[in-house]
Amino acid sequence: MPVNRRLILPLVVFLAGAVALAAAAILTFSPVRQGQSATSSVGGPFTLTTGEGKPLADTDLRGAPFLVFFGFTHCPDICPTKLFEISETLRAAGPKGEKLRALFISVDPERDTPEVLKSYLGSFDPRIVGLTGDRAAIDATIKAYRAYSKKVPLKEGDYTMDHTALVYLMDKKGGFVGAFNIERPPAEAAAEWLRHL
Repeated sequence: MPVNRRLILPLVVFLAGAVALAAAAILTFSPVRQGQSATSSVGGPFTLTTGEGKPLADTDLRGAPFLVFFGFTHCPDICPTKLFEISETLRAAGPKGEKLRALFISVDPERDTPEVLKSYLGSFDPRIVGLTGDRAAIDATIKAYRAYSKKVPLKEGDYTMDHTALVYLMDKKGGFVGAFNIERPPAEAAAEWLRHL
């Protein structure tokens, strides 16, 4: 009997942890239901600044599905790779994807000025819109999307940013659809994105 108890306790703890993890994933990434506002799930209102120095609000994107990706221009590998994959997906969308937009929201506004963003994104599809703002506006947007970013000190006073590498798919009303797999063949990713037009 003691042997059974020793086996049952870890199993109960494991199952409780698995249920808690599943519940957290469902709450974070469940699509927005009809009649439910986007702010009650992932996403929400924001007004940030484009690479051209103009304000852009979430409401300006209504009418077409869009992607959201958080990153920064000093990112050594993940950000340029994701931006390249998004560019390839936009290219694969062809003429049907003319209204599609992807947002690259900087988690490092201290270095990522509008001018820096504009220069950096010049290597990618022009439908990728770089956004920055003051720290408070950026932090509020990160929180609204349930994303994560943290400054990580490096040698000689420099730093890098640890951040969420998820690509968010938002519908044409600004509601969260789900995490968007950008690592598959571009035509396949484009077909999914276009389904939400």
